[in-house]
Amino acid sequence: ARDVRAAHAELAGRPGVDPDRLLYYGESLGAAVALDLAVERPPAGLVLRSPFASLADTARVHYPFVPAWLLRDRFDSVGRVRSLSAPLLVVVGENDDIVPAQTSRRLYALAAEPKRLVVVPGANHNDRALLDGDELIAAVVAFARDVAGR
Repeated sequence: ARDVRAAHAELAGRPGVDPDRLLYYGESLGAAVALDLAVERPPAGLVLRSPFASLADTARVHYPFVPAWLLRDRFDSVGRVRSLSAPLLVVVGENDDIVPAQTSRRLYALAAEPKRLVVVPGANHNDRALLDGDELIAAVVAFARDVAGR
């Protein structure tokens, strides 16, 4: 999380960069990091691809042998999303077996408007459709255009 704050400070401090017009994008664990940053330093818009509710919950499902106390960062996205003031786009894969779509939908439901949800049919967590697929790209571009027009 410190790395993303340092990257933000570097980018926002560059000549010609308006920090109020930045769009943040995070995938999976990176979605939690981007959400944390967005609550602390609100962007023009936030894109979360396959966001989870909390790292502890996700780890408990996929790595039940790892004690929760070992997780230094909890990344409680459910708690953070309620404080989000930026426009939000959530993109999920219909068949995501790492971060199930219903988990991302739960997070989406807790966010304030304006927000959008895009479910990519048949897509799993690491499928190409969720990396650089046409539906993902189109949703992000449309969202960025709308946010830029505000």
